[in-house]
Amino acid sequence: MQLGLVGKPSSGKTTFFNAATEQSAKTAPYPFTTIEPNVGVTWVRTKCPHLEIGVQCNPNHGFCIDGNRFVPVEIIDVAGLVPGAHEGRGLGNKFLDDLRQASVLIHVVDASGSSDAEGNPLKPGERDPAEDVEFLRKELVAWIKGIVHRAWEKVKRMPNEQKERELLEYFSGLGITREQAEQVRGKLGYPEKDDDQWAWAEELLRFKPIIIAANKIDVDPAPENVKELQKKYDFVIPTSGIAEYTLRKAARAGFIKYVPGDPEFEIIKNLTEEQRKGLQYIKEHVLEPFGSTGVQQVINTAVFDVLGYKVVYPVEDENKWTDKKGNVLPDAFLLPPNATALDLAYAVHTDIGKKFIAAVDARTKRRVGKDHVLKNGDVIKIIAGR
Repeated sequence: MQLGLVGKPSSGKTTFFNAATEQSAKTAPYPFTTIEPNVGVTWVRTKCPHLEIGVQCNPNHGFCIDGNRFVPVEIIDVAGLVPGAHEGRGLGNKFLDDLRQASVLIHVVDASGSSDAEGNPLKPGERDPAEDVEFLRKELVAWIKGIVHRAWEKVKRMPNEQKERELLEYFSGLGITREQAEQVRGKLGYPEKDDDQWAWAEELLRFKPIIIAANKIDVDPAPENVKELQKKYDFVIPTSGIAEYTLRKAARAGFIKYVPGDPEFEIIKNLTEEQRKGLQYIKEHVLEPFGSTGVQQVINTAVFDVLGYKVVYPVEDENKWTDKKGNVLPDAFLLPPNATALDLAYAVHTDIGKKFIAAVDARTKRRVGKDHVLKNGDVIKIIAGR
């Protein structure tokens, strides 16, 4: 699973990336600061089961703060998209190709309306953010349409059985499964004509869901613009990438206590007057009116609400919830919606999957079979043959 950050230049994409990953990719107030994609690790936040047994967990990957488990997810920040990208304008083709394997797209939008379609500065409110949403969707559809056209040109003279197989497998490079492509084929038939290819592109884009991170919410008229966006589109989350980046940086330096996604922070170290004013600004203009900076909410929405993934914890001791070394809940796996006990076994290790016998629900101590569908937060022991 990979999350893809998209948007026009100067929308705050890379600042969002830096906040979400705690990295320091280059940012600047002009277009195309990002040329090569920035790839990093962010984290989804979920309640840690260790709270139920009163023993602190020992994560091998990610981390846990105050009972909140943070599980790693890959995220990619690509070059800014401008109108005509599918025809090669800006860094268009490169931008689009970098996105091929992303499971969900996070569209970072300048909700303040303070930059034009190319990312050049405007006065706040001079551009309607909905225009950015629409143009990005049109570019994505046009890009996919080009792929559909190339696919059909490749397969159209093949024998029917081969044609079907090759066409349905062609889109795997987009992260679209054969089953998903088969749904489109069943609904629309073959993409023989230009109109058919556009229809295919529209349908295929449904398998690349988009979340809107309505960024720069502290700049008027962003709050009103966010409300309008939420009326028109699903999954619109008010966001301030710069506020989240500042809070995480202050927390890492030991000035404040802050858990990503929380509605507040606590000052625990003396600050300069300038630092105090900066944090007070974030409190008054972001946290109090919106309840969070939105960055963690965007990541969680992408993974849990849109993709439907779940976090499952494999253990070797179903009573103490530990591995063989005594580490409590050391591993947390992100698994797709219908993942079973057998899927978890294969995720832990191929050999364990091949030799799967049964699994045990560590809460109920009930033994379950390979087809048992897992739930978010399950703690599971896998029983495998030697």
